Amino acid sequence: MPTIADTGWLVTGGVDTHAEVHVAGMVDQAGRVLGTREFAATAKGYAAALAWMRGHGELARVGVEGTGSYGAGLARYLAARGIEVAEVIRPNRQARRRRGKSDPADAVAAALAALNGEASGQPKSGDGAVESIRALHVARRGAVKARTQAGNQLRDLIITAPQVLREKLATLPTAERVKLAARFRPGGLASPAGAAKAAMAAAARRHQALTAEITQLDTALQTLLDHAAPAGFLAKNGVGTRVAATLLVTAGGNPGRLRTEASFAALCGASPVDASSGKQRRHRLNRGGDRQANSALWRIVFTRIATDPRTQAYMARRTSEGKTTREIIRCLKRYVAREIYKALTAHTRQPNHDPATPIIP
Repeated sequence: MPTIADTGWLVTGGVDTHAEVHVAGMVDQAGRVLGTREFAATAKGYAAALAWMRGHGELARVGVEGTGSYGAGLARYLAARGIEVAEVIRPNRQARRRRGKSDPADAVAAALAALNGEASGQPKSGDGAVESIRALHVARRGAVKARTQAGNQLRDLIITAPQVLREKLATLPTAERVKLAARFRPGGLASPAGAAKAAMAAAARRHQALTAEITQLDTALQTLLDHAAPAGFLAKNGVGTRVAATLLVTAGGNPGRLRTEASFAALCGASPVDASSGKQRRHRLNRGGDRQANSALWRIVFTRIATDPRTQAYMARRTSEGKTTREIIRCLKRYVAREIYKALTAHTRQPNHDPATPIIP
């Protein structure tokens, strides 16, 4: 029979991540600091950091800051080698003011958070089709923002353009305005009219190029979603390409890391927050969480308010009970979060799991 002396000396690691270097810290089971060291944020640096951490004893887990940014590569490296990785949030600012700020101190704090269970979240896997969707979604969001800026520039150029150009373009909708301005041939640039035409044509052609880029990204995203989305997910009322991509990216390629529907609702900023005071008993919207996921839930809710009879009946019933529109939407977001969670994690639950409950109770 093995004895305590036969078992390995359990240790816990923590890593404060940066763009160029990562700082690792080690603690034992009692929370005593065993050491800190700096490693390069490269594949060789990851290997050296893992070897150094294992040199202190049997590595129980590693807390990593910034698993969605600077720590993504390290988190994937450790997970691929069977190391349990805990996602560590940014240290509390009040505590940081009391004890000071340094990379070794942050690394030790990450190790202690992983040791005491404060950091228990599993990071996103960062691989597979969902990671591809995330990358394309980022590119699409940037293209949409740039296209909006190009449209605004064209509008502003019209405001200050010579009278003839202003009368020709000012009343047109954006699509027609872009189409017409893209065909301008400015001629000489010495005159204000010629320079205005050249500037408008450049902004309009940029707008058209970005529109074509967005269309191409939408096609690629739809192809990936057809492969990665759970069965029936895209058929849900209000779940289009952008909404589905946002929610899949929020959940990650390993949605099983979200242990409960409440945790997913909190991640999406749809969990109710108690706002009671005195004799008043009420809840308000959660202003935290992933705001893009929260916006996706909002789009689903407003689509269903406009098209779904059950949601419309729910709105009428809660309004008659004295609820405000904002409070009703908060409730609807929570119900939609429950439905989305069950759809995203259906393949990770046991076969005898309770079937999904209706959206509207």
